[in-house]
Amino acid sequence: MKLKSSPAKLLAGTIKVPGDKSISHRSIMLGSLAEGTSSISNFLEGEDSIATLKAFESMGIKINRPFAGEVEIEGVGLHGLKPPAKAIYLGNSGTAMRLLSGIMAGQKFTGTLTGDSSLSSRPMRRITEPLSLMGAKIKTENDGTAPLIISKGNLTAIEYQMPVASAQVKSAILLAGLYAAGKTCVIEPAPSRDHTERMLQGFGWNVEKKESKVCIAGGGRLKACNIEVPNDISSAAFFMVAASIAANADVTMTKVGINQTRTGVIEILKMMGADIKIINKSTSGGEPVADIRVKSSRLHGIAIPENLVPLAIDEFPALFIAAACAEGTTILSGAEELRVKESDRIAAMEQGLLTLGVKAKATMDGMIIDGPGKFQGGTVDSFDDHRIAMAFAIAACHAQSDILIKNCENINTSFPGFIETANAAGMKINQA
Repeated sequence: MKLKSSPAKLLAGTIKVPGDKSISHRSIMLGSLAEGTSSISNFLEGEDSIATLKAFESMGIKINRPFAGEVEIEGVGLHGLKPPAKAIYLGNSGTAMRLLSGIMAGQKFTGTLTGDSSLSSRPMRRITEPLSLMGAKIKTENDGTAPLIISKGNLTAIEYQMPVASAQVKSAILLAGLYAAGKTCVIEPAPSRDHTERMLQGFGWNVEKKESKVCIAGGGRLKACNIEVPNDISSAAFFMVAASIAANADVTMTKVGINQTRTGVIEILKMMGADIKIINKSTSGGEPVADIRVKSSRLHGIAIPENLVPLAIDEFPALFIAAACAEGTTILSGAEELRVKESDRIAAMEQGLLTLGVKAKATMDGMIIDGPGKFQGGTVDSFDDHRIAMAFAIAACHAQSDILIKNCENINTSFPGFIETANAAGMKINQA
């Protein structure tokens, strides 16, 4: 699928973005392992989270979807999953594969996790190595990639010093720790999103956290609960940037999750001079939420602090668009994780930015972008990456002519209805 994004005249209004993808994944996983029936509201019905839902259905979990975004899960407890009849296909979802690996490591049966060509090329040693230290039996392809064949193992607790901050790796270890004898601890080099820890506590599991160390003891029980999923800050980020770079824009996004481990995008944009106000703060499903109002602003380039990188790792495609429109130079370093996402996001964004007339230079672990640029029209490739596709779609808010984006099918993995939402706010995006 190709998209044509045209320069917008006015970007304004109130926007509801979809439910948080990270929290939607975890709600299905922990709801399935809990005892009793859990109700989930505002569940993201995107391809990635639906893949997680189907994975647990294949292991005997009964999941009801009575209304759009409403999900009821009849949990079976930690040891109630059944062997799947065939390999579990997880599409494009790295979160699903990595977190589910931790759960599968504690089962009494063998299961195989597979994905599409993109997921099958992504590195999995970062989870298979610590899980193997716990006693998991995992076979991978020769270069450590999926499919993953995970067999019954007797898990024991470990204390694991993570080489890089990663919520997916941390979560995989903690979920395996539910089944491990002893206390499993993870030490992070920098903060990463803490949705797993929060949700474990919501399901009644004790979590110990002190500074950069988080621990859980195995052998407990998860108890069913109700979860209201906040709206996804990663999806809201595209409209934060769009409103910042468009002329005379004024956009409000409602009930967005503002967990402090996810707000790097807000902090970075504010450092660049963005006009962002956080209003109507409340709590939803144990997570802080708020409305985010963004108006047009004059951005300036910055050196992005490395401590903010893990807190905005999924938002950098959008932030690169902001940097291209900013006065001066923006420098990103310490973000090598971007090279092993759904695409090599550093290379993909550099190629697209250069095509649109922006001065951009990729580095091994980041990007150097010189602005301010006015995007030329042109054709760019998203490399089947949903965040790359949406990033170049919002670039048209500051473009001289149309931007054509190739390979956009995967937008639905995280933001079903993106085109309709964007056009309702004043953008002009159509299938080409």
